[in-house]
Amino acid sequence: MNVSPAFAMAHASAETGAADWGKLAFACVEQLGAMAQRATLGFIYVTDAFADDLASIVAFLKRTTSIREWVGTVGIGIVADREYFDHPAIAILAAALPADAHHLIPNFTDDVAALRDATDWAARVHPTLAVVHADPRTQNLVETVQALSRTTSTFLVGGLSSSRGTMDQVAGRVVRGGVSGVMLAPDLAVVTGLSQGCSPFGETHTITAGQQNVIFELDGKPALDVFKGDIGEVLARKLSSLGGYIHAAFPITGSDTGDYVVRNLVGIDPNRGWLAVGDHVAVGQQVLFVRRDRDAAVRDLTTMLSKLKRRLAGPARAGLYFSCLARGPNLFGPDSAELRIVRQELGEFPLVGMFCNGEISNNRLYGYTGVLALFRTGH
Repeated sequence: MNVSPAFAMAHASAETGAADWGKLAFACVEQLGAMAQRATLGFIYVTDAFADDLASIVAFLKRTTSIREWVGTVGIGIVADREYFDHPAIAILAAALPADAHHLIPNFTDDVAALRDATDWAARVHPTLAVVHADPRTQNLVETVQALSRTTSTFLVGGLSSSRGTMDQVAGRVVRGGVSGVMLAPDLAVVTGLSQGCSPFGETHTITAGQQNVIFELDGKPALDVFKGDIGEVLARKLSSLGGYIHAAFPITGSDTGDYVVRNLVGIDPNRGWLAVGDHVAVGQQVLFVRRDRDAAVRDLTTMLSKLKRRLAGPARAGLYFSCLARGPNLFGPDSAELRIVRQELGEFPLVGMFCNGEISNNRLYGYTGVLALFRTGH
């Protein structure tokens, strides 16, 4: 298949006044111009001011454009030419793709039979990448993401919906729960990268006793004693105020880039010396402690972008960016600081995305990261 995709971006917001999704959606269609009638696939992200209007927005876009297949979701913040937070906004990436260059993934929980059409397409086309969105309230979400990647044999990129209201997704139609998205044909040239938003304290430890999500011992010592030794005396005196700043990180076995998945510290038992984390743990598992760190996040993001730039071997044609809610203005600062770093390194191109409750890369669920997928020219 000779794939020569074309892309266009549109976005609109109402920083003051009542939210009128109709005006903003119409403005987006006008911005798309001729691509509104050429495109075959659309990515849509709306801020949660429009969480309850998502179905109406998608129906309007289907009526006013040639795009019948839309994918996307809701975010407390979304990305276009700027970062939109806390006011109504819509961002769209329209893609004109050849026939059979993509296939939708319906919302998937644990019923593999529901993926039959998708797996039949995957068996025939052999996609290597899927863009996915997920409801963070889905039970066994980590296992669901792994099952989807395994069943479709694809590398996943995407994020978990974030909203103060409903957390619907779009996969051809508005859906709720599970994981959904779109698989892309292998001839579509895409490169991906992941950037961490935390920096480590101390060394890596081994869990020598624990159960469910509670770590009893590290390296044969009470877990809390090891934790205090890593973070230092000053922070150890402020255990009750460390939430959202210090986290547990689990290195990824076999990673050649030092990747780790970050999980929140959800409880400390000072009497028994136990630590509770936001995931199941196992004896023998490796863990280290990390802190949210703006300078380290800027360095890591810049390094990731530099590597992607070399792999692109030319300008990006379009991109999708999934960043953690704890990043953006909460880590990098105001005035779209995180997005400006991306633009400074890679230049101007159609780029949309969202700020997530968790990020998806390959078959894993991350936190405090930025996941970027770039469409490039050639193979």
